[in-house]
Amino acid sequence: MKIIVPMAGRGSRLRPHTLTVPKPLIPVAGKPIVHRLVSDIAKVLGEPIEEIAFILGDPAFFGDDVVESLTELAQSLGAKASIYRQDMPLGTGHAIMSAKDSLSGPAVIAYADTLIRADFNLDKDADSVIWVKQVDRPEAYGVVKLNERNEIIELVEKPKDFVSDLAVIGIYYFKDVGVLKDELQYVLDNNIIHGGEYQINDGIKRMMEKGKVFVTGKVDEWMDCGNKNVTVETNSRMLGFLEKDNEPLIADSVILENAKIIAPCFIGENVKLKNTTVGPNVSLGNNTVLEDTQIKNSLVQENSVIKNANLNNAMIGNHVVYDGNYTAISIGDYSVLE
Repeated sequence: MKIIVPMAGRGSRLRPHTLTVPKPLIPVAGKPIVHRLVSDIAKVLGEPIEEIAFILGDPAFFGDDVVESLTELAQSLGAKASIYRQDMPLGTGHAIMSAKDSLSGPAVIAYADTLIRADFNLDKDADSVIWVKQVDRPEAYGVVKLNERNEIIELVEKPKDFVSDLAVIGIYYFKDVGVLKDELQYVLDNNIIHGGEYQINDGIKRMMEKGKVFVTGKVDEWMDCGNKNVTVETNSRMLGFLEKDNEPLIADSVILENAKIIAPCFIGENVKLKNTTVGPNVSLGNNTVLEDTQIKNSLVQENSVIKNANLNNAMIGNHVVYDGNYTAISIGDYSVLE
């Protein structure tokens, strides 16, 4: 089995946090988004992963440190890491085809801006499985249309009239991803464009027209990391899941001085808390210092110093120095507010 991970986007909706760190490497509940996504998919599949292909953007932004992190991720799962570059932001189909040398055999394609919780058996008799989640407002999503055998017969983007309430979440299984590769090559060769881009859906639709069987795979939870507010919410939800799974969330090296932690929280290595209450639903990265602070429902990355603060729904980057009384804030890396 292979996992193909398109992640070349710059994450503009999550700025300023993505000005210095690619969005898939932003930590949520103590682990980068893409690390958590790929590990959870591997767990769901329940079989050896032979290769993980990562599709990155500009090397000036997705540099050697990113490549090293992703290589370590693949190796931790017993897989080979393959690194590809999407030189132009020309859509989902174009991104996948940037990794065409890896497009053979059974594979999962997963876009690295979402997290899931799932526990099910993959239907390997189908030609493809498209992961979906039941939603309240299907008109805001791309949804699937099913026939009487519960097979997917159409993909509809933001339907004005009701089609179904099963939204496509951006994770796909292909029994032979080489078939998708052939259809996407046709899309590129014939310049089939929607919204100014080459889309994966056009390759999928051609597969459906040729009789390939698509079925749904349903996830228990689908969490977005598109902007600051939903990323903070996703961090809170993930902490709750990890607590139920009895995963260790607080490092032994945490220093507490007249401090209180209200679970669930992730507290990284060498964090110092003085005259501070943390939680619930807070993640603090390594080497962070909080003093005279109340913080809940928030996410702080590494090596930051926060004093005299009362924070709720906050997202703070790396190497930040903050001293103040603001609340719903969003501060990027290397910022100083005193």
